[in-house]
Amino acid sequence: MAEKTINFEEALQVADEAVLASKGRHLTDVEMTILQGSWQNQTYQQMSDSGDYAANYLQRTVGPKLWRLLSEALGEDVSKTNFRMALQRRWRSGQYASQQRLRAPTAKTSKLEFTEGPVALDSPYYVERPPIEERCYGAVLQPGALLRIRAPQQMGKTSLLDRILARSRKSDYQTIALSFDLADSTFFTDLRKFSQWFCASIGKQLGLPNKLEEYWDDIFGCNSNSTAYFEEYLLSEISSPLVLALDKVDVVFEHPAIANDFCRLLRAWYDIAKRSDRRGAIWKKLHLIVAHSTEVYGALDINSSPLANVGIIVPLPEFTLEQVNDLARRHSLDWLGKAELEQLMVAIGGHPGLTQKALSYIQRKKTTLEKLLQIAPTEAGPFGDHLREHLGNLQQYPELMAAFREVLLASGAVKIASDMAFKLQGMGLVQLQGNDSRLRCELYRQYFCDRLKAG
Repeated sequence: MAEKTINFEEALQVADEAVLASKGRHLTDVEMTILQGSWQNQTYQQMSDSGDYAANYLQRTVGPKLWRLLSEALGEDVSKTNFRMALQRRWRSGQYASQQRLRAPTAKTSKLEFTEGPVALDSPYYVERPPIEERCYGAVLQPGALLRIRAPQQMGKTSLLDRILARSRKSDYQTIALSFDLADSTFFTDLRKFSQWFCASIGKQLGLPNKLEEYWDDIFGCNSNSTAYFEEYLLSEISSPLVLALDKVDVVFEHPAIANDFCRLLRAWYDIAKRSDRRGAIWKKLHLIVAHSTEVYGALDINSSPLANVGIIVPLPEFTLEQVNDLARRHSLDWLGKAELEQLMVAIGGHPGLTQKALSYIQRKKTTLEKLLQIAPTEAGPFGDHLREHLGNLQQYPELMAAFREVLLASGAVKIASDMAFKLQGMGLVQLQGNDSRLRCELYRQYFCDRLKAG
């Protein structure tokens, strides 16, 4: 009798368990996109056409890293052409026998029961927050549009951005997503390098050759050169409107000298698109989406930057009780009643990222809400990384730390300096009630009271 051949569901499970054992993390959505496409013998371009990632990004950035990752995890050389047999050998050895079933991706299910980061387009775990999605879908199609999606980290900015791009493609718009996480750190110390990287990256995703030498003249400055490169070359070469989504712009905001000029550039493009002349017609083809978090960015005050009050601002609210209940059902946690979900929301609020993580943790560990809440404010709990990041941010700014301590020690809402209140709200640590500030959730009280020795 012939030996059974591994199927994709089993291969995905073996790969994820091997990476988890080797690196302490699960496969990401984009890594699983490449695995599934490679399993179907697709080229990177075909994966891009059927998904939401640029072909160059898949082929030159994620793909090579994925094959190196699997090589280390499986202890043998793994490539796009031989990974199937490598996973087959590991599967037959039984070294990573399943402890929980992972569902293969379909149109109606997520690629894994639990994933970090943005919620995949085909995931059942994306929760809409009406009317935000429909408002964005309509607004981005307006000529010369500029949308600014802003919220604290893990509130769903990238997940929403992905869906706006997907809807735009259905309207026959070209789409490009550029994450500033991809830029080398050296680009943020030199405006010329940064501007040329930005222009070249967009041209590359449009499939256009690099012509910076032809259009760049240092005497005119970086913003003027960038504008000319887009206006006279990139936008002139495309026939359909272009939706350009700029994600993780927070990385730029961490470098005020670059950020102020970049914000002025985007504002200038938005203003030019309002004009009724020939230039205005060209810039109306560009539809911008800027996604950024609202944490503290060193010396830059985004609320008074050149980009302040420009375009349509899209804040992302927390989940309501009804939305948390809906998400619990999608995780097959129907046994969580209203009282328990209310208890969960007291602990973590309606924070989308924390809610997803909490429900996924209960589902995967087959544990109870009570046990989750016991470890929630500890370093070993599922929110440890989130809490440590907040603590690190506060420790960088003593005045902000002092203001937060006032809120932490108060039994209710308390008045603090308005600039501190808005910064803490932007970080997602407090809620504003009129002119007063209140701690956002009990999780933060338990964790920070212990860390700050505040009671």
